[in-house]
Amino acid sequence: MMVDKRKERTVAIPTSSMADIAFLLLTFFLVTTSLDLDKGLGLTLPPQGDSLPIPKKNIASILINETGGVMLDDEIVEVPRIKDIIKQRLAENDLLIVSIKTDRATKYQIFMSVLDQVQLAEARRISIAEPER
Repeated sequence: MMVDKRKERTVAIPTSSMADIAFLLLTFFLVTTSLDLDKGLGLTLPPQGDSLPIPKKNIASILINETGGVMLDDEIVEVPRIKDIIKQRLAENDLLIVSIKTDRATKYQIFMSVLDQVQLAEARRISIAEPER
Protein backbone atom coordinates (compact mmCIF):
# COMPACT_ATOMS: atom_id res chain seq x y z
CA MET A 1 0.00 0.00 0.00
CA MET A 2 1.31 3.32 -0.98
CA VAL A 3 0.99 6.22 1.24
CA ASP A 4 0.20 9.42 -0.49
CA LYS A 5 2.96 11.76 0.51
CA ARG A 6 2.11 14.95 -1.16
CA LYS A 7 4.03 17.84 0.03
CA GLU A 8 2.04 20.93 0.60
CA ARG A 9 3.41 23.61 -1.54
CA THR A 10 2.75 27.23 -0.92
CA VAL A 11 3.07 29.63 -3.75
CA ALA A 12 4.60 32.95 -2.77
CA ILE A 13 5.38 36.01 -4.77
CA PRO A 14 8.87 37.20 -4.09
CA THR A 15 8.68 40.70 -2.69
CA SER A 16 12.35 41.35 -2.28
CA SER A 17 12.55 43.43 -5.47
CA MET A 18 9.20 45.19 -5.03
CA ALA A 19 10.84 48.31 -3.59
CA ASP A 20 13.22 48.46 -6.55
CA ILE A 21 10.36 48.25 -9.02
CA ALA A 22 8.39 50.97 -7.18
CA PHE A 23 11.45 53.22 -7.18
CA LEU A 24 12.02 52.70 -10.92
CA LEU A 25 8.36 53.43 -11.70
CA LEU A 26 8.44 56.56 -9.58
CA THR A 27 11.62 57.74 -11.28
CA PHE A 28 10.15 57.01 -14.73
CA PHE A 29 6.99 59.04 -14.09
CA LEU A 30 8.91 61.95 -12.57
CA VAL A 31 11.24 62.14 -15.57
CA THR A 32 8.60 61.75 -18.28
CA THR A 33 5.90 64.01 -16.83
CA SER A 34 5.85 67.59 -18.06
CA LEU A 35 4.48 70.33 -15.87
CA ASP A 36 2.88 73.49 -17.20
CA LEU A 37 4.35 76.40 -15.31
CA ASP A 38 2.76 79.83 -15.42
CA LYS A 39 5.22 82.24 -16.85
CA GLY A 40 3.41 85.39 -15.75
CA LEU A 41 2.95 88.56 -17.75
CA GLY A 42 5.59 89.50 -20.28
CA LEU A 43 5.86 93.16 -19.34
CA THR A 44 9.03 95.14 -18.86
CA LEU A 45 8.78 97.36 -15.83
CA PRO A 46 10.60 100.68 -15.72
CA PRO A 47 13.14 101.36 -12.99
CA GLN A 48 11.75 102.84 -9.80
CA GLY A 49 12.16 106.57 -9.64
CA ASP A 50 10.43 109.84 -9.03
CA SER A 51 6.90 110.18 -10.35
CA LEU A 52 6.29 112.94 -12.85
CA PRO A 53 2.98 114.67 -13.50
CA ILE A 54 1.39 113.54 -16.76
CA PRO A 55 -1.03 115.72 -18.71
CA LYS A 56 -4.56 114.28 -18.85
CA LYS A 57 -4.52 114.36 -22.67
CA ASN A 58 -1.71 111.74 -22.59
CA ILE A 59 -3.68 109.20 -20.51
CA ALA A 60 -6.30 106.74 -21.73
CA SER A 61 -8.04 105.33 -18.64
CA ILE A 62 -9.58 101.88 -18.84
CA LEU A 63 -11.73 100.85 -15.88
CA ILE A 64 -13.01 97.28 -15.45
CA ASN A 65 -15.73 96.64 -12.87
CA GLU A 66 -16.52 93.40 -11.01
CA THR A 67 -19.16 92.33 -13.56
CA GLY A 68 -16.78 92.67 -16.51
CA GLY A 69 -18.02 96.03 -17.79
CA VAL A 70 -15.29 98.12 -19.42
CA MET A 71 -15.10 101.91 -19.59
CA LEU A 72 -12.59 103.76 -21.72
CA ASP A 73 -12.39 107.44 -20.73
CA ASP A 74 -15.91 107.52 -19.21
CA GLU A 75 -17.46 105.71 -22.19
CA ILE A 76 -18.71 102.10 -22.01
CA VAL A 77 -17.03 99.96 -24.69
CA GLU A 78 -16.95 96.32 -25.72
CA VAL A 79 -13.64 94.53 -25.21
CA PRO A 80 -12.99 93.85 -28.95
CA ARG A 81 -13.36 97.59 -29.76
CA ILE A 82 -10.56 98.59 -27.38
CA LYS A 83 -7.87 97.70 -29.91
CA ASP A 84 -9.26 100.02 -32.62
CA ILE A 85 -9.88 102.92 -30.23
CA ILE A 86 -6.41 102.73 -28.67
CA LYS A 87 -4.77 102.37 -32.09
CA GLN A 88 -6.57 105.51 -33.30
CA ARG A 89 -5.63 107.44 -30.15
CA LEU A 90 -1.98 106.34 -30.52
CA ALA A 91 -1.95 107.65 -34.09
CA GLU A 92 -3.11 111.03 -32.79
CA ASN A 93 -0.82 111.11 -29.74
CA ASP A 94 2.36 109.03 -29.66
CA LEU A 95 2.92 109.90 -25.96
CA LEU A 96 -0.30 108.13 -24.92
CA ILE A 97 -0.18 106.06 -21.74
CA VAL A 98 -2.89 103.42 -21.30
CA SER A 99 -3.92 103.04 -17.66
CA ILE A 100 -5.83 99.86 -16.75
CA LYS A 101 -7.58 99.77 -13.40
CA THR A 102 -9.72 96.91 -12.10
CA ASP A 103 -11.98 96.16 -9.18
CA ARG A 104 -10.79 93.57 -6.66
CA ALA A 105 -13.60 91.22 -7.75
CA THR A 106 -12.83 91.49 -11.49
CA LYS A 107 -12.28 88.12 -13.14
CA TYR A 108 -8.73 87.53 -14.29
CA GLN A 109 -9.87 86.38 -17.74
CA ILE A 110 -11.55 89.73 -18.45
CA PHE A 111 -8.47 91.64 -17.29
CA MET A 112 -6.25 89.54 -19.57
CA SER A 113 -8.63 90.08 -22.52
CA VAL A 114 -8.42 93.85 -22.07
CA LEU A 115 -4.63 93.73 -21.66
CA ASP A 116 -4.35 91.63 -24.83
CA GLN A 117 -6.42 94.17 -26.77
CA VAL A 118 -4.18 97.00 -25.57
CA GLN A 119 -1.06 95.07 -26.57
CA LEU A 120 -2.59 94.24 -29.98
CA ALA A 121 -3.06 97.97 -30.49
CA GLU A 122 0.75 98.18 -30.11
CA ALA A 123 0.63 100.37 -27.02
CA ARG A 124 4.06 100.40 -25.43
CA ARG A 125 3.23 102.54 -22.38
CA ILE A 126 0.84 100.60 -20.20
CA SER A 127 0.08 101.37 -16.58
CA ILE A 128 -1.62 98.75 -14.43
CA ALA A 129 -3.14 100.64 -11.54
CA GLU A 130 -3.71 99.05 -8.17
CA PRO A 131 -7.37 98.22 -7.42
CA GLU A 132 -9.12 100.28 -4.81
CA ARG A 133 -9.62 98.67 -1.42
